[in-house]
Amino acid sequence: MDINEIGNVLREAINVILKISAPILLLSMFVGVIMALVQAVTQVHEQSLNFIMKLVVVIGVLMIGGGWMLQMLQEFALGLFEIM
Repeated sequence: MDINEIGNVLREAINVILKISAPILLLSMFVGVIMALVQAVTQVHEQSLNFIMKLVVVIGVLMIGGGWMLQMLQEFALGLFEIM
């Protein structure tokens, strides 16, 4: 295994990490912004509302896209084992 192959493996690992984490992070950020706007308009500054909404969104994304995320991780791991 030379330097170029190691660089390709690291690049692919970063791509897989970004593809898996992006839906969770983007949706939780979107919900956080929406909840901040709602709290600013209604002047209800309860932190547990924000946390619960983000938690529900993250659990929902994991339930809906968890299989796809696991499949991507499995494909990456199998690719690593083939290279070894």
